[in-house]
Amino acid sequence: MSNVTTAAPADGDLFVYRRRRNVELFMDLFALAIGLAGWLLVEINLFGRLPANLPLLAAGWFGVGIAAHLVVRWRLPYADPLLLPCVLLLNGLGLAMIHRIDQVPLPEKPALHRADTQMMWTVLGIVLFVVVVSWLRDHRRLQRFPYLLFLTGLVLLLLPLVPGLGTSQGMGAQIWITIGPYSFQPAEIAKIVLAIAFAGYLTDHREVLALAGRRVLGIDFPRLRDLGPIIIMWLASLAILVFQNDLGSSMLFFGLFVVMLYVATEKPGWPILGLVMIGLGGTLAYHFAGHVKVRFDSWLRPFENYEQNTQVISAQFGLAWGGLTGRGWGLGRPALTTFSYSDMIATSLGEEIGIVGLMGIIMVYSIIVARSLRAALASHEPFGKLLACGLGFVFALQVFAIIGGVTRVLPLTGLTTPFMSQGGSAMISNWVIVGILLVVSHQARRPGPTELPSTDASFENEDTLPIPVVRADSPRGDA
Repeated sequence: MSNVTTAAPADGDLFVYRRRRNVELFMDLFALAIGLAGWLLVEINLFGRLPANLPLLAAGWFGVGIAAHLVVRWRLPYADPLLLPCVLLLNGLGLAMIHRIDQVPLPEKPALHRADTQMMWTVLGIVLFVVVVSWLRDHRRLQRFPYLLFLTGLVLLLLPLVPGLGTSQGMGAQIWITIGPYSFQPAEIAKIVLAIAFAGYLTDHREVLALAGRRVLGIDFPRLRDLGPIIIMWLASLAILVFQNDLGSSMLFFGLFVVMLYVATEKPGWPILGLVMIGLGGTLAYHFAGHVKVRFDSWLRPFENYEQNTQVISAQFGLAWGGLTGRGWGLGRPALTTFSYSDMIATSLGEEIGIVGLMGIIMVYSIIVARSLRAALASHEPFGKLLACGLGFVFALQVFAIIGGVTRVLPLTGLTTPFMSQGGSAMISNWVIVGILLVVSHQARRPGPTELPSTDASFENEDTLPIPVVRADSPRGDA
């Protein structure tokens, strides 16, 4: 990260981050161009021509991206310059791949327009991103009412269990609620609400939770009286796993709480206790919840039951056929895999742009996580540190679970690939998360007030000292 040194205060150098908005603009344009290029390559390889609506398409795509950049430039001039380009790149590649799968001929079905719908969700996500960036500005406003937010998050998580409201949409996991003609996943909103609630709660109680209880094998475990919050989250995650058949969300929310607990207290006893509870819950679910056993069987022995594990087997064949460099945009057969446009979009991309391309995508996700953690480290107060760390961990765990699932490192979890899988709930919530991360990074990187050195030495030996002058630094920026 580049920085400049401003006027040195009395006790040493003061490092101030540069704004880097022009660098962000250049990278935004590059990311938007890559997404558009993927779309055009699909058209050229499938139909041998450019789409007739290319000017409108390019204007719309570049327009929403540049609009997002201008709002960040206006409201958050010190925000991290890498986050927005990374998100635009992933979003563009996801749109191109969904458009490619829409072109697969299905004579028994009408023409599909998933990419058009996904573009609409992208625009709506960017609108909410703009609202967050413009309205929030200081993330500490979110620190109020942690208990109310915690309760709201739990209600959202368990909402699909309400009879007549929750639905599985024929996909196994009961994670949607339906209101009239619309449906969405409340868990996508809950992960933002709970991350804020956890950060607020742990900021207020981290010192109490850090108090050691019994010491076992050199590790300090927490006191029994402090186990209430982790037991509540464990029971909630078990309810999601058993009654909603949702392995991914169960793992994501419990893991999020345990990691933030560890970051807040710096006590290794908490993650060890969390791993034990995950192992215990997983063992119980394996023996008493049939779908968990199916997930593990599909992971460990997929070829023993071809009918049951068609999705996993097709994904493996697709990745193998793509090889290192892939078949090329529009030249593979990703639609043979069930849900190739949503849960399995990573294997669709791996088939057409190869393992090398898929590794590049993972690197982009890694940059997002790394910059989130960097914002946490740079933050000057505990709530910002915990919030940025928690939201960064949401991305890390989600990407690890879905990429690990489709490559058989882990059982399939049903989580979506952020910014790439089709789905409005996930797209909107992820854009909101990025908006909050940019706000935290702006507050962490912006120059704070500094004390000007006193020039009057005559007061040094006096009991009453003059009040030092405080001014805000105005560093040299490139914007």
